[in-house]
Amino acid sequence: MSEHLIQIEQHGAVRLLRLNRPEALNAFTTGMLGQLRQALEAAAEDAGTRCVLITGAGRAFSAGQDLADPHVAPSRDPAKPGQAPKDIGHLLEHYYIPLALRLRSMPVPVVAAVNGVAAGAGASVALGCDLVLAGESASFIQAFSKIGLIPDCGGTWLLPRLVGRAKALEMALLGDKLKAVDAAALGLIARVLPDAELQDAAMALAQRLAGMPTRALVETRIAIDEAMKLDFEPALKREAAMQSQLGFAHDYLEGAAAFLDKRKPEFKDR
Repeated sequence: MSEHLIQIEQHGAVRLLRLNRPEALNAFTTGMLGQLRQALEAAAEDAGTRCVLITGAGRAFSAGQDLADPHVAPSRDPAKPGQAPKDIGHLLEHYYIPLALRLRSMPVPVVAAVNGVAAGAGASVALGCDLVLAGESASFIQAFSKIGLIPDCGGTWLLPRLVGRAKALEMALLGDKLKAVDAAALGLIARVLPDAELQDAAMALAQRLAGMPTRALVETRIAIDEAMKLDFEPALKREAAMQSQLGFAHDYLEGAAAFLDKRKPEFKDR
């Protein structure tokens, strides 16, 4: 790749992915989206990676889609009057949907450390992670309505599930900036930290998750997502089916033995 639009670092069992267009507030281009998806694929395939941490370089997490990207930029060339607009749905089908699905189906926990603004698709990517931490100066903006679009990259699915229909509509229709402390109060994100502590705290959390039973953590994510679509009894039966599988796995046997032996467990499943 000619440009490293995603910086990749390995910290023990944690794979750090840093969005790397700081001069553009890490706004997404098709090249950046492709590299992020490839980086997630590589982390998913690496048996030594047990948690992924995503953050942004510079003073933003991501300002969302770069409207100057040729795949979405409307023509402003007076020599080309009446040029057909770009098909944004094509961009979603080929870049954002595969990214959102890959993020949601990662075989390891994914943590987002939101530094600065997370706007539009940048907010959707952050909120699509399992745990979201934010610096106290961070903000979340559903900016789509301001340019005549709807929330995408999973935004219409995520928002009402995280904050309820009324607040989701307020955020999506008005597109106002939501401060990190208010996002935490609404249950949109997990935790707010002083800006100077965000990266270290996020890495510490990722390292903690990496030392836990990875398969059980991922199955917990799946169970909660599925339970939101189920009635109570089917959810109970789904829990039983998942517990049946996990009960035969190494990590349960190791965790139970370590508890009885009063020692630290060594989890290996993934």
